Amino acid sequence: MNISIEIAKRNLKIFFRDRAAVFFSLLSLFIIISLYALFLGDIIVSEVKEIVGDKARFLMDSWIMAGTLAVTSITTTFGGFGIFVNDKTKKIALDFKVAPIKRSQITAGYIISSWLIGVIMSVVALVFAELYIVVYGGELLSLVQLAKLLGVMLVSVLSSTAMMLFVVSFFDSNNAFASASTVIGTLIGFLTGIYVPMGSLPATVQTVIKLFPPSHAGVLYRQIMMAQPFAMSSAPTEVVEQIKDVFGVTYKMGNKVLSPIISIVILLVSGFIFFLLALLKIAGKGKHNAKV
Repeated sequence: MNISIEIAKRNLKIFFRDRAAVFFSLLSLFIIISLYALFLGDIIVSEVKEIVGDKARFLMDSWIMAGTLAVTSITTTFGGFGIFVNDKTKKIALDFKVAPIKRSQITAGYIISSWLIGVIMSVVALVFAELYIVVYGGELLSLVQLAKLLGVMLVSVLSSTAMMLFVVSFFDSNNAFASASTVIGTLIGFLTGIYVPMGSLPATVQTVIKLFPPSHAGVLYRQIMMAQPFAMSSAPTEVVEQIKDVFGVTYKMGNKVLSPIISIVILLVSGFIFFLLALLKIAGKGKHNAKV
């Protein structure tokens, strides 16, 4: 385990020394916030204000910022695995393999570093999110809400780490990684229900989004971050429930609302499955390379 920790430390140093890698891992966050602040924010707030009253801005700011946290857990863990791909491309991974180190220890080092990068950058994103909310008249999360959110963050980043490990296990070049980064950065806002409210999408698309595990992290983040503005709004209970349905604060399967526990289970189970698939893929590649 000590060897895995040392590899993780080495990967963390490489990542945070590369300012471009840090910036591009947060690029989707900056794009979403810019689009919301410059174009979409006022439109959405004006529509909701007629329903919920003066707390519309606080509510919608919390909605968009909760979504950015779900996005950040994916883009930053993917960026963290850029070191894994780069090491394979430059044959640095072969240096590890000729050393008296188990392949499982090497892989664990990459997983730990990517997870830590995801957690650190998600905390940074949370700080940005809270500052944005406060600047525009909202309020900070309570300590209880913050504790809940950090718990969700750890699970969300773990699930995203597993998914991104599976994705990068198919890459053998930096060009493939860069191309995938562009695609993921473009699609992730839609797949987590940020660019367009869930209720505005066709039923089939809504189902696809609900089957995408990281979108459940977005649901959990929204439930925590939007609880306070909902409680302060003047909207009737039935209207609040409609807003939650439209903006993806709650997910329904049929007529049944999914509980937070179900979303957490989906994140954990999907994370386990993706970890297993990724490790099998990496092990298969290792055997193939050994034969060659």
